[in-house]
Parts: sequence; structure tokens; C-alpha cells
Amino acid sequence: MSVNTEVITLTIDFHVHCFAPKIAEKAISQLKERAELEPLTDGLIETTVARFDEWGIDRGVLLSVATRPTQVKVINDWCAENNGGRFISFGTIHPNFEDIPAELDRLVSLGLHGVKLHPDYQGFMVDDDRIDFLYDEIERRDLPVILHAGFDVFSPELVHCPPERALRMIKKHPHLKVILAHMGGNDSHQQVCDILAGIDGEVYFDTAFTGRFLTDALMEKIIRKHGADRILFASDCPWDSPAEIKKKILRIGISDDDKEKIFSQNALRLLGDV
Repeated sequence: MSVNTEVITLTIDFHVHCFAPKIAEKAISQLKERAELEPLTDGLIETTVARFDEWGIDRGVLLSVATRPTQVKVINDWCAENNGGRFISFGTIHPNFEDIPAELDRLVSLGLHGVKLHPDYQGFMVDDDRIDFLYDEIERRDLPVILHAGFDVFSPELVHCPPERALRMIKKHPHLKVILAHMGGNDSHQQVCDILAGIDGEVYFDTAFTGRFLTDALMEKIIRKHGADRILFASDCPWDSPAEIKKKILRIGISDDDKEKIFSQNALRLLGDV
């Protein structure tokens, strides 16, 4: 199928990481060393916006995660400060935060558009019964939740959100708006295709970190099985290239209409007025 870039009128990267200036250098350095990857930005907002212009990215969904309960309010305040313009900010919650309902209410009042959770960094299995309350409170506020799914170098011996456990969580919360990052499960894409793709509900996969680690053929197979209306273009910037993942989606054998859905229309439908 020929690549027709003219059909893409808007590109929203649904998975972007930036950091506050006082911690950006340290955070990027630590993550670079752990992942053995060369970052494509220095983690700062202004640098990322400049790279957006180079890569042809119109807007990015800003994702931050609290690794400790004491970080939650500070991170949510910073995300709110950077919400709008080129960024659409999600907030975060830690499962051990003292008053989850109150902070979710504050998150909504700050104008944040969803919740980022990272089972590996936050120390929970995705289908752990003790997390059901958090999922229920997120659903009650009609917020989407995005979860790191699959392998992470932070916890190489224990995958906290493998496809089979993600499936169990989704079945327990069939009305929750769930985004499973990394095409449903980093380094588990065949399992994603076999047991998660096509599941009922508002279950989305984002394409973060698939530039080098998912073949075109398997990406196309997952998209066709799950439905292009539940796939979100994403990069995991600064750890993978939005430009390269965009090229991948443009060249695979799906329709121009489906590509338009993936690049922006699904995100706009999910997030509403952004």
C-alpha cells in the first residue's frame, strides 16, 4: 500500500515523558543508564516541543508517574502547569496514597485528562485485588487510565502487567477506559495478539516503543484483530522516535482512514475537548 502522508491532518503522540527542570538531568541520566538507550531529548518541555516541530508532531500526551505516595501532589501540580498548548497532561496516583478519592477529585479540578499508572515502578500486579478500589474510583470519574504493559528494565525478573493478567483486570472492570501501553505489552506482542487483541470494551493499545521492537507484520495483525479505532499513536519519547513509528504506521497495509484514526481521531474521541 502506498504511503499518503497528505491524509494525516493531525498527529497526537499519546505517550511522551518530560520532567521538571530541577530533576530532568538526573532522571534522564538514570533512565539512560538503566535502559541502555540514548534519549532523543534532554527531558525538558521546551526541548521536546522543538523536537515535535522536527518530527511533525502536533501535540503530545504528557505522562508522569509517582514512584512514591509523597510525589503525587507535586507531580500533579507540575502536570497541570504544563497542560494546554502542545501538551495534554495526565496526572498520576500511587496505590498507597492516603486519600485516593480526594486526590482524584483534585486531579479532575486541575483539568488533567487521565491517570498514569506504572505497575513495575509502583510495585503492584495489574490484576491485584487491592488495586480494584483505585480502578473503580478512576472509572467513577470517567477518566482513562494508561498502564505500562509488558517488560520493563526496572523489573526484568517480574513483569507486573503481562497480557494474561491484564486480561483478568479488564474482565473485572469491563467499563474502565484502559490504555495498555507498548501495543498491549512490551516484548509480549504475540501473546497480546493471541489473548488480548479484539477484547470487548474501551481497551486501547498505544504504539509506544514499537519503532525497533515490533515487526510491521505483527503490528498490522494486532491492529486488524483489535480494530484500528482502539489504537493510539504513541512513541515513549524520548526513548523511541515518533518519526520512525509514524513511518511504520504509514507503510503498513491498513487504510488511510484507519491511519487517520490512529494518528489523532481515536485520541480526540477518547479525551473529548482538548
